[in-house]
Amino acid sequence: METLIVDSILDAIADQRLQAGTKLGEQALSDLFACNRVHVRRALSMLTAWQVVDHLPNRGAYVATPTPQDARDVFQARRAIETTICRNVIRLASDQDIAALHQHLAQEDAARGQDNRPTKIRLSRGFHTLLARIGGNPVLARYLDELTMRSSLIIGLYATGPGTLCAEDEHARIVAAIEARDEAQALALLDQHLRHIEAGIRFDDKPPLPGTLSKVLGPGF
Repeated sequence: METLIVDSILDAIADQRLQAGTKLGEQALSDLFACNRVHVRRALSMLTAWQVVDHLPNRGAYVATPTPQDARDVFQARRAIETTICRNVIRLASDQDIAALHQHLAQEDAARGQDNRPTKIRLSRGFHTLLARIGGNPVLARYLDELTMRSSLIIGLYATGPGTLCAEDEHARIVAAIEARDEAQALALLDQHLRHIEAGIRFDDKPPLPGTLSKVLGPGF
């Protein structure tokens, strides 16, 4: 249940339906998902730990509002961590791992023809977390999980349009370099890929105005 709540909130953020500063009321979420408020609290705690939700004392939970500097810091951290992850992948990836990467690319290709922004953002995030799993360092994987979660929020809030999402061949070219065990090429492509995503984000000083839960996550709000 916690995963369903988390995914639903992230989808609404990625689709730019749930804006920064929106209050996430426990009772409203409990009613929507027909669950105990304990499940809602756990979900909100997960999102708070990932810095996607701010929990304010005596006020409740709100969708976080990352600043332009927060966004730059996230992508700088991603470049540092994913460089090491990519090196590990080239060293450790088995034939089965390479097959899993190609399977993920196929899912991205299938989603590319659909008008479903949240799915595309989730698959883009999934590619990077899959690399982290293959890289075999659970500490780095945990840090990257948080960073990619925050990236999804940033893209949802500040993206200028579909160009912010991954270009068609960027992940495929990274996988091809990994499969060829070409470390220099893989690292260069990964760095270019992350900078391309960051370049498509509109860093300004006026984040979207807070919205409401009404008609965002479902009926009844």
